[in-house]
Amino acid sequence: MDKSKRTFLKSKRSLRRRLPPIQSGDRIDYKNMSLISRFISEQGKILSRRVNRLTLKQQRLITIAIKQARILSLLPFLNNEKQFERTESTTRASSLRARKR
Repeated sequence: MDKSKRTFLKSKRSLRRRLPPIQSGDRIDYKNMSLISRFISEQGKILSRRVNRLTLKQQRLITIAIKQARILSLLPFLNNEKQFERTESTTRASSLRARKR
């Protein structure tokens, strides 16, 4: 059989459906930190709907819950790890300057 005459054959691998990230029993609320923290990146940004695999309504509720948690200081607005690294480098630089004197 020539390549040009071959018909498209569907792969025989079983397609594995991913489980939805939010179960029916989960309550989307600003107090549910274990649920909310799954939808925030390492930098503290809200992940997109495509990455989260959420419906539009679920994404809206998650976004509102994250913003409420930030306002109530349950979540930080930014992840401050990079600022910590900067302070280390500045302390090293100041100690080097002190040694030169």
